Amino acid sequence: MNIPIRKERIGDIEKIHELTIAAFLNAPHTSHTEQFIVKKLRDADALAISIVAEVMGRIVGHVALSPVEISDGSTGWYGLGPISVAPELQGRGIGSQLMRAAETELRNIKANGCVLLGDPEYYRRLGFKPMEGLILPDVPPEYFQALHLNGTLPQGVVTYHKAFSAIEGAL
Repeated sequence: MNIPIRKERIGDIEKIHELTIAAFLNAPHTSHTEQFIVKKLRDADALAISIVAEVMGRIVGHVALSPVEISDGSTGWYGLGPISVAPELQGRGIGSQLMRAAETELRNIKANGCVLLGDPEYYRRLGFKPMEGLILPDVPPEYFQALHLNGTLPQGVVTYHKAFSAIEGAL
């Protein structure tokens, strides 16, 4: 299934919010705060890359990327997430298309790399893997993965934007 992918527009914001709620409604391993994370990233001007998949005017997928901090002072690294696909279209390659578009955007901005927390089997086929020396505390290392694009591989603790601790109405 090849779906048009594009950068988000102002008119997409509410649709992305609704899609994110639907995508994670019955997902395992979620605190159901993903829609608040996206909003808080946007409000903090930390939503560096926001890409949607659209079918006949309907947004059916979204991926968000935001800068991360690494304790060794490395820059140019981004955290991927959340990534959302309409429940009825999950498993049809839309997430993979969004991931490839996100990688292209990261390369366009000359990012050094991207980290994510997710299923090792799924993300390995997209080039992500655990990287020794990149640490997300309190997470099994096989689930914290990176895609190294440029420069020297950092060594340190990764910290996501404070929006990742978002709950409705607060940080």
